[in-house]
Amino acid sequence: MNSNTASSRPSNAATFADLPQPAALLFDLDGTLVDTVQRRIEAWLEALAGAGVVVDRDRVGAYIGSDGRRLARELGHAAGVELDYAATEELDRVSGDLFDDLNRSPVPLPGATELLTALEKSHLTFAIATSSRPGQVAVSVSSLRLPSPPPITDGSRVANAKPEPDLLLESAAQLGLPPERCWYVGDSTWDMVASVRANMVAIGVTTGAVDAESLSAAGATVVVASLTELLVELRRRGAVS
Repeated sequence: MNSNTASSRPSNAATFADLPQPAALLFDLDGTLVDTVQRRIEAWLEALAGAGVVVDRDRVGAYIGSDGRRLARELGHAAGVELDYAATEELDRVSGDLFDDLNRSPVPLPGATELLTALEKSHLTFAIATSSRPGQVAVSVSSLRLPSPPPITDGSRVANAKPEPDLLLESAAQLGLPPERCWYVGDSTWDMVASVRANMVAIGVTTGAVDAESLSAAGATVVVASLTELLVELRRRGAVS
């Protein structure tokens, strides 16, 4: 988990007070709601090494949250290994299988379960929008122990995952809401880029592999250290109890 806090955000960044009231909150999963980023990194390091692609942990961490095929292609290129579509598709599958083996007992990140439970009892709508494949989502979502199953839009629903906006737009459409009325909460630069492209308010949280400065540079409107800060703000607005 990243130790950087929201206090390192640029001095010219917006604050919650500058933001309109949301109609819905959409959430990334890995590194935002559940502490799984390091297991994602381990899975990718092993999968890439098996294909002759040797990269360091920090470089992989910077790509967590993006489309898996893109991750494989670009990290392969950086390591001098050119991978075609079939190879990147296979690496994405292999890394997912390795992640499943590692992700036996995921732990919710601070404030995640409390926030989503409060949203479920409020007038606000929420959903999870994750690039992960369907089979990789269930265990992590189950660990949140929510009162009822949340709406989920996973990577199988769109042709292009983050940083393209398709996933976020599909999630908003499933909720029946225009994207500009949604806040998207994520821990990676790819989350922030996708949110901006989708015309959503981008909320960065420094619980993944990326610091506050990088999230802001990628388009985050507000950066927080944990979801507890977001819950406090929604309570201040009277949006949740």
